[in-house]
Amino acid sequence: MFLCLPQLPLLLVLVFFFRDPLKKAFGLELGIFLLIVIVIGGLRWTPVARLVRAQVLSLREKELVQARALGASVPRKVVRHLLPNSMGPVIVAGTIDVAAAIIAESTLSFLGLGFPSDVPSWGRLLYKARDYLDIAPHWAMAPGAAIALTVLAVNLIGDGLRDALDPRECR
Repeated sequence: MFLCLPQLPLLLVLVFFFRDPLKKAFGLELGIFLLIVIVIGGLRWTPVARLVRAQVLSLREKELVQARALGASVPRKVVRHLLPNSMGPVIVAGTIDVAAAIIAESTLSFLGLGFPSDVPSWGRLLYKARDYLDIAPHWAMAPGAAIALTVLAVNLIGDGLRDALDPRECR
C-alpha cells in the first residue's frame, strides 16, 4: 500500500491538514519538523524493506551461506552471514533515501509548506530568489547548488561506506 502512494501530493495534503494541530501541540518549529520527518520517513521505508528482503532471500540460497552455516542457529546465521553480506545495497538505498528526503523538504519549503519563514531552508531561499531571477540569478544558484552538492555528497558517502563495509572484498 505504501508503494502506491505518491510522496509529494500526500506530503502536501498531510502538511496542509496537520500543520496547525501539531503547531499548537509541539510549537511552531518542532511541530513542522516532526510532521515532515514522520511523513517522509513513513513513506520512504518500503523500498529499503523490499531491498533487504530480496537481498536476504537471495543470500539465503547461496552455497557460501549454506556451507558456513551448517549446524549454526538461525540468529547466528543472520548475524554472521546474512547481515554483513546484505548491508552494501542497504546502505546505498538508505543514503539515496536521505538525499530524497533533503529534496522533499526543499520542495515543501519552496512551496511554502515546509518550515516557518524565519527558519532558514534552502527551499525557502529558492522561493525568495524566484522574483529576482532576471536581475540576480546567483541568489537562486547558491541554494540550488547547495542542495545539489549535499545530495551528491550524501550519495558519495553511501558509496564509500558500501565499499568500506563490503565483506566480499579481499583486503
